Amino acid sequence: MYPEARVERSKVSTPDRARIWRDLVALFQRDAVNIEAGIYPAPRDYEGGPAELLSRSGAFFRDVPNVFRRRTAKNGQEVFTEEWQGRLPRYYLQNFHYQSGGYLSPDSARLYDTQVEVLFNGTANVMRRQCLVPIAQYLKEHDRRKVTLVDVACGTGRFLRQVREAFPGLRLTGIDLSQAYVEEARRHVGNLGRTRFSVGMAENLPFADASVDIVTTVYLFHELPPKIRREAAREFARILKPGGILVFMDSLQVGDSDDYDGLLALFPVGYHEPYFESYTREDLDEIFGAEGLEPLLQEPVFVSKLAAYRKPV
Repeated sequence: MYPEARVERSKVSTPDRARIWRDLVALFQRDAVNIEAGIYPAPRDYEGGPAELLSRSGAFFRDVPNVFRRRTAKNGQEVFTEEWQGRLPRYYLQNFHYQSGGYLSPDSARLYDTQVEVLFNGTANVMRRQCLVPIAQYLKEHDRRKVTLVDVACGTGRFLRQVREAFPGLRLTGIDLSQAYVEEARRHVGNLGRTRFSVGMAENLPFADASVDIVTTVYLFHELPPKIRREAAREFARILKPGGILVFMDSLQVGDSDDYDGLLALFPVGYHEPYFESYTREDLDEIFGAEGLEPLLQEPVFVSKLAAYRKPV
């Protein structure tokens, strides 16, 4: 634990290790139940052969000292250079998590999933898969060959690949602000069919009004300023067809799960997350309700929150 985090930890209540491990086990049990029920297939999270795994692991460990230096020095948090000035929103040009290159380099895109799985003790893909459950429920009443799904802030395409493997036939689009991450997503999803990618902003989506059946967004809102969250919510509602759904996942929020509020307070201390604290206190039902979306569910999924909303017919 870094020194500043030790100071803060003494001021907040956090779950003990036994509680965290019980909740982690419960998450994997939930995943197993969904697989057994046929909601989605058994995961294929492992990517590539031993050589690829070793290469990614080596790159991860080589970068750890760079992240550590950036964190302890409290600098290097921004990548706002002349190269990017005016090309991307100012809020985006940061080294979120103190990661090298922010979201703007191919090396960052290659390292990202290893970093996230390490951070969340191997649960990131498991938590993402829980978003497949409300999608499966929606598809029970729709011809999946005609259903369009847009994943906003698709990152490296890990969730889109889960969607493609679970629900063949959907017309999928991934959109992200980072060209480097979009290229990694294309590589990861590969030739799975009916999947395309685009570079663009959540607050200005390149889709017509009422043209999309399902909008998904995973781990986006905690990295947006409050004003942009509301603009993104407006765009989600705009592009959804009447009867369409928004499937949302992000971090837990204050009050969602006993004892976890302390961890939420510590997270932006150990990582560069300038908009995280404000996200943890947002009222999602209010944000999406202001755009006419009706709540369907909202529940904790280990250290994440899963929510779904419907656009009225």
